[in-house]
Amino acid sequence: MFRIGVDVGGTYTDLVATDESGRTVFAKSPSTPADQSIGVMAGLEELARRLNVTRAEMLAATDRLVHGTTVATNALLERKGAKVALITTEGHRDVIEMREGLKPDRYDLRSPPPAPLVPRDLRFGVKERLRASGEVLISLDPKSLDDAIAGIRRSGATSVAVCFLHSYLNPVHELAAVERLKQALPGISISRSSEVLPQIKEYERVSTTIVNAYVEPIVRRYLTNLETRLGEAGFKGSLFVVLSHGGMAPVEEASRLAAGTVLSGPAGGMSGGRRCSDLVGIPDLVPFDMGGTSTDISLISGGQASLSADGMLAGQRIALRSLDIASIAAGGGSIASVDGSRTLRVGPESAGSVPGPACYGNGGEAATVTDANVVLGYLDASAFMGGKRTLDRAASETAVDRIAAAMELSRIEAAAGIYRMINLNMADGIRLMTLRRGVDPRRFALLSFGGAAGLHAAEVARELEIKRIIVPTVASVLSAWGMLTSDLRYEVSRTHYGAAARITADEVCELFAGLEQQAAGRLRSWFNSPVSIERSAEMRYGEQIFEIDVSLGGLDWNAANLVERIEDRFHVRHEELYTYASRGQEVVFVNARVAAVGEVSRLDSDAKPASSSAACTPRSRRQAFFGGWREVPVYALDDLQPGHSLMGPAIIEAETTTVLVDTGDRVTVNALGWLDIELR
Repeated sequence: MFRIGVDVGGTYTDLVATDESGRTVFAKSPSTPADQSIGVMAGLEELARRLNVTRAEMLAATDRLVHGTTVATNALLERKGAKVALITTEGHRDVIEMREGLKPDRYDLRSPPPAPLVPRDLRFGVKERLRASGEVLISLDPKSLDDAIAGIRRSGATSVAVCFLHSYLNPVHELAAVERLKQALPGISISRSSEVLPQIKEYERVSTTIVNAYVEPIVRRYLTNLETRLGEAGFKGSLFVVLSHGGMAPVEEASRLAAGTVLSGPAGGMSGGRRCSDLVGIPDLVPFDMGGTSTDISLISGGQASLSADGMLAGQRIALRSLDIASIAAGGGSIASVDGSRTLRVGPESAGSVPGPACYGNGGEAATVTDANVVLGYLDASAFMGGKRTLDRAASETAVDRIAAAMELSRIEAAAGIYRMINLNMADGIRLMTLRRGVDPRRFALLSFGGAAGLHAAEVARELEIKRIIVPTVASVLSAWGMLTSDLRYEVSRTHYGAAARITADEVCELFAGLEQQAAGRLRSWFNSPVSIERSAEMRYGEQIFEIDVSLGGLDWNAANLVERIEDRFHVRHEELYTYASRGQEVVFVNARVAAVGEVSRLDSDAKPASSSAACTPRSRRQAFFGGWREVPVYALDDLQPGHSLMGPAIIEAETTTVLVDTGDRVTVNALGWLDIELR
């Protein structure tokens, strides 16, 4: 019986299969942006070949397939989502342009506002009004609603976002509007704010609901199409999709809450990172995932990854909870260019999988990071992808020569400059996740994964004074591997605004009990094993405008002083984040949140016996640029056994990744067969 994880990246689709014995087999296939399911099915064919079975036999013996997709992400980035109309309270249709009255960079006077996903002529105000208490002040006006529906019909919109003022407290008008929409416009996609994000703060709720309406038809169509293709190919198991918070959900739930899939792929990497932290016993890790198009950076502290409701993508606010991941436009396909002042730039443009770097031979002519790595001798042009794909070294040299000529440098100086520049860009990304948050990266280890990370991890770590790097054997497909460690998760939240001093313990218990029943009931409709519950609250001091998330795990919910204990949790968390707590100030309780978690069984490889020899023999030697041209030993990752150690400079190659070890760096192979690199 197999379990399969599939992660669609910008350049490659990664696939991992594990069986009941813990054996792990993985494969890569070029991504197909026009229809990701084509690349997925081609990747499954390759995976089956490596398992020595047919694809139909493999799928018939697969009980769970977990998928990370970038369909929603790409739709937002490329502005290729559905044509959306908005129905909202009369007088409030400009909320998505007013936003919060803030700019990302308040000192940039020329910064244009992000273009709204719904133009003004597709935003319809309807006569209705609820009080801030949820009480009906003005009943929903049927004529006003019908006029809005007639406008939507004329516009040709294919999806509608419905968001009325204060509907998170009382959804009665939204429910009536949705029912009328279904009757008048059958087949149209509808997103209701009281279902997508039933929380206070109008802009966040409107924006998140619009994003959901924008991507839902595309995500649903893709997942339905993939489900059909899999079924026709012989798959009879369960298809799950990884959501932005790191949990997974069935296709119907992922389609309904499509805005929750915008970080689907990177979330798999975080799940894998948490599992790595457990397996190697290192609680503080910086997961560093460098692929062909982008690099995802996150933080695991104390063995836990942080969740945030401050998500933003392509200028659009998405207030659903997601793992705290920073994505930067830096990858193996990042294009190098020289501007008018002869300044070298690397990225953000990427060659992607089509045409790809110049060395791929698919028509790409621009110099990329991958081309620089070929020129510097870090990548073996004859052994790329295990020798299945020969790289065109001459094409790389020609592309890099154009950069060199523009800067009046030699070929090697230009290639080394590209390599250095991309490393600095990625180091800056890690600084954003650590130093700017008051976290010292030097006490963390770097978890290197993604197909391109091993070529750059040592220099990125050195730039940050990080002394230790962990490279798993599944590094090139760790996001897909991590998806197999994801749990089922369903989250619900409810606003319960008020000063903690005026909230009773009975109110708190009743609130969380209701949310727990709702979350657990929904999860048990997908999952028939034990379910655990995670509780948290979003709270702030009375004069603040932003909340922080406070875990409520481990509290005695029968304690008479429950509210005081929750307040104390908030003070402690505030001090952890901002170095101070104002215990004399009023504490405001804003949102209650419950997550129901269904833990799935995991199939991990056991520790391997240590090799009888601490020495290991290189497979070959080749010229590579380590400050100057040197002949360095080249080791096969598959040949390295637990207990082996080696000193740099060296190159360690696997079929789908390459790891550089610089002069003076020491590599030891741990009990799992993973590389543990100590920097000089």
